[in-house]
Amino acid sequence: MATEQTYIMIKPDGVQRGLVGEIIARFEKRGYKLVAMKLMQASKEHLEKHYEDLSSKGFFNGLIKYMASGPVVAMVWEGKDAVKQGRAMLGATNPLASAPGTIRGDYCIDTGRNIIHGSDAVDSAKKEIALWFPEGLCQYTAATASWIYE
Repeated sequence: MATEQTYIMIKPDGVQRGLVGEIIARFEKRGYKLVAMKLMQASKEHLEKHYEDLSSKGFFNGLIKYMASGPVVAMVWEGKDAVKQGRAMLGATNPLASAPGTIRGDYCIDTGRNIIHGSDAVDSAKKEIALWFPEGLCQYTAATASWIYE
């Protein structure tokens, strides 16, 4: 079975609101395998590198300030179509446009406080994973794999 990895980050508002366990549970219940996770306070420089593609946007400085305002939970999830399905689980960037049942549709209202980030493509996932987990990922065989995949 071919699998892919995606980078998922619970933003400071999600951490402060106590939604970490609920978000992890959703990915686990869906069948994705957690291969890396850490709680960290990201530096301004680290965040500027992560969001460098948005550096020309008017909201960039506010985004960096907000993201550096509290801890984040950085994670890597692995499984079939993890990037696309991870984004579907998150919902639209604007929570008001997110369907009920998605993370953003269920837990937030404002785009500027949308609690979670997810890689938007396999290539960006690889780049984000390398940035946030230079130490590497945990490699193991999940006992449940045969109950999730054909």
